[in-house]
Amino acid sequence: MTDSYLLNPVVFLIQTLFGLYIGVVAIRFLLQGVRADFYNPISQFVVKVTSPVLRPLRRVIPGYGGMDLAALVLAWLLSALELAILVLLMGVDRSPFGALGWAIPSLVELFINIFLFAVLIRVVLSWVSPDPYNPAVALVSRITDPLMRPAQRLIRPIGGIDLSPMLVMIGLVLLNMLLIPPLKWLVASPF
Repeated sequence: MTDSYLLNPVVFLIQTLFGLYIGVVAIRFLLQGVRADFYNPISQFVVKVTSPVLRPLRRVIPGYGGMDLAALVLAWLLSALELAILVLLMGVDRSPFGALGWAIPSLVELFINIFLFAVLIRVVLSWVSPDPYNPAVALVSRITDPLMRPAQRLIRPIGGIDLSPMLVMIGLVLLNMLLIPPLKWLVASPF
């Protein structure tokens, strides 16, 4: 009883702290991938929070084709470290070295969720008509545009209502449902 009483808050803290930082690193990877404005204050925050860890990693892992591979590898390694710590803490009968594989579906799911929430934020922002020069609006648009443009070509606005975000969100949820379980099965993830 005492073990689970103390274990649950510790697991929660580990998942929260790792999750927040891995999320910021993943967003940095996405921002570079969509060629976001790095003078944007939010982009500057992401860069300043992740640069101390990424700078030494970039000496070993260079970028490729405009993609920040060091950020992707850092997110993967941090996710693996988090899962290894959780396996050790929870007493799961698995080798913590398996976390390198378990981190792959976890990271794919994180990227799908980032896109899903970004589209949701874009929809909510469209209801309140914010300043288009707002830094948050610009970044959300930049991240979601690669998904929204094809959907907007498929579904034109009906009566002034844009249904393309619904198509994108349904697609992302389906992708999550169809892709993550087989990935977890392939790497024998206990989570």
